[in-house]
Amino acid sequence: MPAMPITNLILIRHGETAWNAERRLQGHIDIALNAEGLRQADALAGALAGEHLDAIVASDLQRALQTAHAVAGARGLAVRQDAALRERCYGGFEGMLYADIAQRFPLQFAAWQARDVDAHMPAGARSAESFREFYARAVDAILGWAAAHPGQSIALVAHGGVLECAYRAAVGLPLETPRTFAVLNASINRFAVEDGKLRLLSWGEVAHLAPRALDELS
Repeated sequence: MPAMPITNLILIRHGETAWNAERRLQGHIDIALNAEGLRQADALAGALAGEHLDAIVASDLQRALQTAHAVAGARGLAVRQDAALRERCYGGFEGMLYADIAQRFPLQFAAWQARDVDAHMPAGARSAESFREFYARAVDAILGWAAAHPGQSIALVAHGGVLECAYRAAVGLPLETPRTFAVLNASINRFAVEDGKLRLLSWGEVAHLAPRALDELS
């Protein structure tokens, strides 16, 4: 039986939001990019302008959609939406500063920080997901899009937690271990999918986000 062709994935975390900057937990709350996030999205689009993409898919939250539309730019590609690429749902933690979560929900915050992957946060407007549930959702969505585009190159624009899940799946990192790797806004992260498995190619490309040097002649 012939091997399935390799699919190339570029996984992108959305640009910065005001809530990112102030360390307020977003989860499923729909927050737009701030001015810096829009700048990052434009820089990202420039960095990827010379790369062929067969499809661009984004979480349906506007911070991811805005970033994806910048990448789509003049390519003539529609941005497809997938709610399964959303950030983890944090229930009652959503909308709160990290410092306030620790004070208001000390036991649940401690379980979260201790990497209890089956713990649930208090319910809020939505019911929270455990990390194990979120991981299954995110990885299934990523692999599903790869399977739908065998041998092609696609960009998935999502969230920090989704990218963390992809990294863990690709390198075989247990869910219970601390996150010791950065997941940066508007970063380029490259994977290959072969025989239904993720393989990490490069992580955390952000050179495109450095401020451009001023032209001394202008």
